[in-house]
Amino acid sequence: MDDTGTPSLRPLTARSIVLSTLLGHHPPQLPARALVRVGALFGTAEGTIRVALTRMVAAGDLEQHGGTYRLTERLLARQARQDDSRAPRTRRWDGGWEIAVVTSDRRQAAERAALRQAMATLRLAELREGTWMRPANLIRPRPDVVAEQCRWFTGAPEADPAGLAARLWDLDGWARQARLLGTALDDAEGPAQRFTVAAAALRHLLADSVLPARLLPEDWPGGELRRRYDAFEREFRALLPRYAGSD
Repeated sequence: MDDTGTPSLRPLTARSIVLSTLLGHHPPQLPARALVRVGALFGTAEGTIRVALTRMVAAGDLEQHGGTYRLTERLLARQARQDDSRAPRTRRWDGGWEIAVVTSDRRQAAERAALRQAMATLRLAELREGTWMRPANLIRPRPDVVAEQCRWFTGAPEADPAGLAARLWDLDGWARQARLLGTALDDAEGPAQRFTVAAAALRHLLADSVLPARLLPEDWPGGELRRRYDAFEREFRALLPRYAGSD
């Protein structure tokens, strides 16, 4: 967000246009001509999109079969995380918290980075170095890296849990940005601008803490941002066949 209160939007490169399109498409594969035509919505030349496709195949981001490009296994995992951020699987909260304590000694930098990424994916927050926690209201598998480096416990804070949640997550900041993105989606004109804002909204949903309702501030905008993103995706899915048709 800039000083004017406008949400910060990343400019879409040829790579990000291709990647965002495939991440939002089920199944995540499209012919080159469709991706070229989507790129044209943003004023991106055909040659630029095709160069990006070639580089993404070489980098292991995409697989190419007979003129059709699809996400590789690594990015399929990212698509699954994005799908989960739009419709997180939750359980009734009984007041308990998940607590993970790092017990592995002499970890390499790569191991520490992998654990931090895994904890972010699991939507845990770090209370102090080596201690991660969150309310136990989510249903999701734990990757091997957290089992290898941590021991897990359940418990509950003696102090106000809403106060602890506010300490662990910047709830006001997340909500403020979510409202700005929701308004920007409503105000965006044309598919290209809506696509750019929607990509930012989806990244923001990945950072949603998905806390139980009673730990959140009033008028929490998470559900509303998800509804607005879903409306965009329905619109984009209706538009995409126009670009995926035969030459």
